[in-house]
Amino acid sequence: MSAVLPARKPSAKPAPHLRTAPAERVAHAGLAGVLLLLAVFLAAPLAAILKQAVEDASGRFAGAANFIAYARTPALLDSLANSLWVSALVTAITLPLAFAFAYALRRSRMRFKPLLRGITLLPLLAPSLLSAISLIYWFGNQGLLKGAMQALGIAQIYGAPGIVLAECFAVLPHALMILVTALGAADGRLYEAAEAMGTRPWRRFHTITLPGARYGLISAALVTFTLVMTDFGIPKVIGGNFNMLATDVFKLVIGQQDFQRGAVVALLLLAPAVLTFGVDRAIAAKQTAMLTARALPYRPKPKAWRDGLATGYCALIAALVLAMIGMAVFASFASFWPYKLQPTLKHYTMGLVDAEVGEAFVNSLTLASGTALFGTALVFAGAYLLEKTQGAAPLRAAVRLLAMLPMAVPGLVLGLGTIFFFNAPANPLGGLYHTMTLLTCCTIAHFYTTGHLTAVTALKALDAEFEAVSASLKVPFWVTLRRVTLPICSPALVDIARYFFINAMTTISAVVFLYSPETKVAAIAILNLDEAGEMGAAAACAVMITAASSLAMLLFTALAWQVDRKTQAWRH
Repeated sequence: MSAVLPARKPSAKPAPHLRTAPAERVAHAGLAGVLLLLAVFLAAPLAAILKQAVEDASGRFAGAANFIAYARTPALLDSLANSLWVSALVTAITLPLAFAFAYALRRSRMRFKPLLRGITLLPLLAPSLLSAISLIYWFGNQGLLKGAMQALGIAQIYGAPGIVLAECFAVLPHALMILVTALGAADGRLYEAAEAMGTRPWRRFHTITLPGARYGLISAALVTFTLVMTDFGIPKVIGGNFNMLATDVFKLVIGQQDFQRGAVVALLLLAPAVLTFGVDRAIAAKQTAMLTARALPYRPKPKAWRDGLATGYCALIAALVLAMIGMAVFASFASFWPYKLQPTLKHYTMGLVDAEVGEAFVNSLTLASGTALFGTALVFAGAYLLEKTQGAAPLRAAVRLLAMLPMAVPGLVLGLGTIFFFNAPANPLGGLYHTMTLLTCCTIAHFYTTGHLTAVTALKALDAEFEAVSASLKVPFWVTLRRVTLPICSPALVDIARYFFINAMTTISAVVFLYSPETKVAAIAILNLDEAGEMGAAAACAVMITAASSLAMLLFTALAWQVDRKTQAWRH
């Protein structure tokens, strides 16, 4: 009698499609190239900061001497304390405001949802400096509502009050995006069952909504705290004599040429970001799924008083956002604030011609375009080689690690490390210093992780059978990439390019140490105009960046619609 053999279980491991040695060598060489770029523009600058922190001014090893000297400097310790409590206060203010807005969007039948949601995204299109400039025009020494601040017992807007208010405006969209997503993952059956059992609304909120949004709340809090802790532009413009860690780095490196203590402060800025990243990953590992295959979407029922209250609250938040942006626009056209408010274009003329901001604005467009083009290509190539090829496990692990590292590295720290590394006399790549190429590479490295995760998510949605069938038919992998993978992933590519472009237009901290007079970008020009006392021209430059980012957003939206129409018809 012949033995009955057990059926072979299908392998869960995707079938590799690069079966030939030349193709595998090409894939491994591509991965090595991605690893080399990440090592040069990310890992090496971070290592250079650590090296500076443990050396003295002459380059000899000093151990912990710089850290001890920092701990014995009261002014620097005060800056650390200021950064911590301001970040905590902004988080405590922003999180409830963002949660209430997200709750109104997801748990009510309020009117004008798309409009109000879109208004809250406007701060993402503006440099963070815009909120600080607007607050000065509202509540500064010559502000329209200066008396209102004094009536509240606040002597002036400069310092901690201005930083807190401006940061709340700047970080609100980031927290809101996370919380809207968190509250969107709700199983309607839970709410139906609770209502059928007579559970009161407050108890439903406490036992269903809050536990379901717990991970989103923690993530939003961590992101908000880190963004405030590492922001440079707002404290620089409206901080006055109130020092924070980010401004200390700038003063130590640019003002005092004290690179060692500057590196120590940079490591302190890196610590909360790394801690936040670690806590977020740990919590994500424990998060359980809120939606199952049998889940039903939650659809709130109409309730007049609740929907009216939600509409009123969201309209109030949207009005505050518009007031902040609108003041910058109004002030940029005012002839002579606050005595002559007739509209004029002289601030735009002064900025574009006299102060040479026109060249800086062109540099910003060049930086944003280069970051979007080359960043998207690099991110997708790296993600494709990681997800759709096999072999070279150590190389793949190193690329994955460096691809996730930028999420935990503030732009100010990366920019400072780039100075230390590329300005070293023995570095053969020193010729890149002060060039637009270096600014572009640094910006790509700064925002790499989000683009990488977007590309990986799109590629994971593709079944490995595409590559397996191509290999069995002896179709080269680059043909499958061109005819199948790229068309299906094209919406994700547009999203990545849009993300790179907008962030490159508005970033300050990642490039504040790297520019030269020939490569100065528009966001840095705002700082220079503010230092020169030309607030009107600074406001005009901030408005121009916001307008350019908004126009780019519209163009990318049109491109996404066109791409979807041509390559995603199979989905419909």
